[in-house]
Amino acid sequence: MNREAKLLENLHEVCASLSAACQRAGRSPQEVTLLAVTKYAQDEDVLFFLRRGLIKHIGESRVQQALNRWSRAEFASFEVVKHFIGHLQHNKAAKAALFFDFIDSLDDFSTACIVDAHVPAGKIVRGLVQVKLTQRKTQSGLPLEEARTLVRQLRTLKHLRVCGYMAIAPQGAPAQELRQLFAPVREAFEADFSPERERYLSLGMSADFEVAVEAGSTLPRIGSKLFAQ
Repeated sequence: MNREAKLLENLHEVCASLSAACQRAGRSPQEVTLLAVTKYAQDEDVLFFLRRGLIKHIGESRVQQALNRWSRAEFASFEVVKHFIGHLQHNKAAKAALFFDFIDSLDDFSTACIVDAHVPAGKIVRGLVQVKLTQRKTQSGLPLEEARTLVRQLRTLKHLRVCGYMAIAPQGAPAQELRQLFAPVREAFEADFSPERERYLSLGMSADFEVAVEAGSTLPRIGSKLFAQ
């Protein structure tokens, strides 16, 4: 099997799994948007999907690396929604505001204010607040109640529109533990973001996206499954 055939097979398997998870949860697949995590993917693999219009939302975790890739002519010609999914440092926030459409990992009001201050005229950056679900000190995000407080603070900003939550579950956690971790985030999401307005719940990655979609995720982040060798 050549590389292009393998990529198409990967995408088919991911989409089939997403649809099956939606069916089990009684949801429409149209409620779920695939966020293709391109941060570690090879350029030619990403371009293969772009040229065929198969990915519309992409995720990058390093500001300068993303600028280097997506500012090049062969990438810049494609219309994609660019998500920043890593920890956003103060000194990168201004550049992120100029380049990205979404900041999916907000956990600090002062950094968010820098983003807000540097959004170009006529542009709105969407923001998700990151909820911390692990005890790892290196894991970004906030405990749920602190995340909900940050949402209220962010609603005072003019150019950064807060519209949901993002969370990363412990690696290798069993399905039952994942459901217990995801459920309070889903409840907070439903309470804090009206279905009548634009909103996103980003739960799940390649290892756990099916459980996450069953738990209500609308924006799973899938990289290794999509770009597997």
